Amino acid sequence: MSDDPGLFEIMHTTRSMRRLKPDPVPDALIHKILEAGACAANGGNTQKWRFLVVKDPAIKKAVQVWYKKAFDEVVGPRYAASAPPPGATPERYKRQHGAVEYLTEHYHEAPVWIVACIDEGPNPPPRWAGASIYPAVQNMLLAARALGLGSTLTTRHLLFEAETDGALGLPPGVRSYAILPIGYPMGNFGPVGRGKLADFVYQDRWGQPYITE
Repeated sequence: MSDDPGLFEIMHTTRSMRRLKPDPVPDALIHKILEAGACAANGGNTQKWRFLVVKDPAIKKAVQVWYKKAFDEVVGPRYAASAPPPGATPERYKRQHGAVEYLTEHYHEAPVWIVACIDEGPNPPPRWAGASIYPAVQNMLLAARALGLGSTLTTRHLLFEAETDGALGLPPGVRSYAILPIGYPMGNFGPVGRGKLADFVYQDRWGQPYITE
């Protein structure tokens, strides 16, 4: 009998792990995570995704400067003024805010980043472009959790997209959609904090309650 957690347990316990140890992560584990990403659904199976693995401290620090600027100017004030989301108590939301601040300061210290990109060529991306990269991102988050590694989906760098894509050295036509900082977590995996399905799911008509048997 395998001791590995099952798929649904992994999904229900893949919390955002924002406090990561700086300890090295074996390349073999990153390879498994990338393979999981490449198994994901994508539009027309065109596989225009590109994944940039970043270990260089100088590159990560150059991006972290903009990541922190986005926190100081936009994200931090938003957190301070926002009510807890569905499924979160005020205390839990406060802890989340503290973890967000921690990640902001230590973003570049995560031993490995995976930058999820799409090679879009010269054409502006359509509204549905994310459908061809975010399923891969979720697969990689689940794979990291299954391997005992922590991560979180980050997109804040896109508030300064030109500057951060430039720091990452992305060529023309390639745009980043997310950065996954990956490392061994300082804390423990646990249940995600979400609202009830009744808060989000309708049946047949918008606003009509979803009825379960």
